[in-house]
Amino acid sequence: MIPGFADPAPLIAAAEVAAAAAAAVLRARFRTPLRAERKADESPVTEADRAAEQAMRHVLREAFPNHGVLGEEGGASELGQDFLWVLDPIDGTRAFLTGRPLFTSLIALLHEGRPVLGLIDQPVTRERWIGLAGQKTLFEGPLGGRPGTRRCTTLARAELSCTSPELLGDALPRFQRLAAGCERTSWGGDAYQYGLLSLGLIDIVAERGLKMWDWAALVPVIEGAGGRVTDWQGRRLQIGDEADVIAVGDAALLGPALTRLAV
Repeated sequence: MIPGFADPAPLIAAAEVAAAAAAAVLRARFRTPLRAERKADESPVTEADRAAEQAMRHVLREAFPNHGVLGEEGGASELGQDFLWVLDPIDGTRAFLTGRPLFTSLIALLHEGRPVLGLIDQPVTRERWIGLAGQKTLFEGPLGGRPGTRRCTTLARAELSCTSPELLGDALPRFQRLAAGCERTSWGGDAYQYGLLSLGLIDIVAERGLKMWDWAALVPVIEGAGGRVTDWQGRRLQIGDEADVIAVGDAALLGPALTRLAV
């Protein structure tokens, strides 16, 4: 239950319309020549990122003018409200630039700092995950898959994933300790890999330095599929600072994984 909304359908509908608006922008620009600029944190940004975020903002402002909005590219408006929409128009801009359909658009709704709704959308493959606090995750897409994490109680049988080793920085040795205890490690995927975790195809994702727009939408999706999301100390993710994030499909993996990630 979301406070103030006996029926969450209008919130879900607005998020889906916003995702569709962004998807139309991104499909039109996918695998076309785009100029990428470097932001202060050295990550790339394109005209497609900005246009997709503006499309989402327009939908959400029209639907809920009293809600705050925070986007990776457009900053914040109406902060201080109980409800805050958090947007990442292209999570995985490098994948988008290189024509790989592993990027996603992320839409989250926070109530008093807690993620209560999360949407992960892949515009090219037309896959979409919707998580709502206290409810089971929904998934739709032509490639198949059913929402629900899989049972995996030992690291030795776990599939581990991370976007890139270079993003781990000086924590790479800690990640390597975790990887040494898992069955396999795969690289790449940004937020898309968390969607795959919610489908029971990956067991652990561990990453460093995720900003709020990177992780807020993931929490309701993964928790609604039966998984857990914390920082590398096992604490609930907090709005504000960057977070080192670990997601597990089976809660039994969390303790052993955190032990290997410990300093």
